[in-house]
Amino acid sequence: MILNTDKALKVAEFLLQVKAVKLQPNHPFKWASGWNSPIYCDNRVTLSFPSIRTFIRQTYTEAIEEIFGKPDVIAGVATGGIAQGALVAQEMGVPFIYVRSSAKEHGMGNQIEGYFEAGQKVVVIEDLISTGGSSIKAIEALKAGGLDVKGLVAIFSYGFQVADENFKKIGCPYATLTNYDLLVEQALKQDYISKKDMTSLREWKESPQTWKQTV
Repeated sequence: MILNTDKALKVAEFLLQVKAVKLQPNHPFKWASGWNSPIYCDNRVTLSFPSIRTFIRQTYTEAIEEIFGKPDVIAGVATGGIAQGALVAQEMGVPFIYVRSSAKEHGMGNQIEGYFEAGQKVVVIEDLISTGGSSIKAIEALKAGGLDVKGLVAIFSYGFQVADENFKKIGCPYATLTNYDLLVEQALKQDYISKKDMTSLREWKESPQTWKQTV
């Protein structure tokens, strides 16, 4: 779900501007999954630019309040969602916690860090959604901790159908500030890519597992 198309295009513009997202259809990146990809996304770069960081923080907050209402606590997903989540929690004036990928093997053995109480309403913050796997593990950990997970908001999503299916299975709605389709649209407007590139980028979105396998 995208809440505001104009703001989504602005977020996409910022991601391209600071090279948090790089598009290279002719020189693909290799993902850990083994897929060739024309896109690389590292939203942590936005934290280094105060005005962009502020815009993203405020857009997160508006989306959360409109879709889910004000939560009791914000939870960031390690590691990309920690800084963004802390900024959002500060903006909303609510407590912040974060979720590790797995429980610590020493000390208290926590997977959820920070103070919370069972029954509290929580909104989860991510920076990026691909298949939704890491986000769903965090959501399951929060539910196991007794928290009432209202939903998740991320900066960017590739828009894969498998992510929609995975979130639907666990009954957790999610929204993003922008997405792949809008980012590619903005990239074309800004002459960041050509119309020929656009065709290749759309082909990847349709079949990322098989796109340019021999590259």
